[in-house]
Amino acid sequence: MNALTTSFVHRLREGDEAAWFELWQDFGPAIRFQLQKWGRGRVGFETVQDLTQETLAELSKCIDRYDPNRGARFSTWILTIAKHILGDEIDRRNAKKRGSGVKPLSLDERIDSKSAVLQVDEIFEQRMFGAKICAAIRRTESEVDFLHFQVWRMRVLDNKVGKEISAQLGISEPTVSRHVSKTRECLRQNIMKVVMQYSFTPEEEGEISSGGIGGNDLDFDTAVSELYHSHQLFLEQESGRLL
Repeated sequence: MNALTTSFVHRLREGDEAAWFELWQDFGPAIRFQLQKWGRGRVGFETVQDLTQETLAELSKCIDRYDPNRGARFSTWILTIAKHILGDEIDRRNAKKRGSGVKPLSLDERIDSKSAVLQVDEIFEQRMFGAKICAAIRRTESEVDFLHFQVWRMRVLDNKVGKEISAQLGISEPTVSRHVSKTRECLRQNIMKVVMQYSFTPEEEGEISSGGIGGNDLDFDTAVSELYHSHQLFLEQESGRLL
């Protein structure tokens, strides 16, 4: 693991509430959606919430046994744990109906089984990457000047032209460009930090270039905007399904 990943894992294992909230905020929606999909109506909203928390708790306990040389991405690792947790829940329910006990396979047994290898679809990977981009945007918002970030938001996320922003905020167009440039540079750095924090394989570390984030300023802005809005739409849809 790289230094950022190792540091974050250490924070999780030490019970750092900020690290836990970060993990829940970044990946909770995608995990919940997948659990609902697998549950096929057999588990309700509150159970899905509980299973998501159990998934992240189990992750912190066994992540130091993860072997990136096996080629599994972080998302695959999370889903393997989530499927194990869901399987235990279904087993308990079935056993209760039969009036008998059940001894589920351990997490290690399920991971080592060839039948437990998950095929993570492209849509889930996009959601995971979108979560990383949104996490980087939140970090950037907390680090840069308020006006700088709002100018960047208007220019990149709201797709307003510099002249319009200049007139609305009472600043010159060159100032708009400087604010956008400064915020963009901070965001580039934060995207790198977030991606590396959750990266366990070379493939994950290469997400920046494969996700269209490694290009020139125009391509970078376009890719960030598309990923942000796509992820926000997913969050809105996921929230609607849970109501």
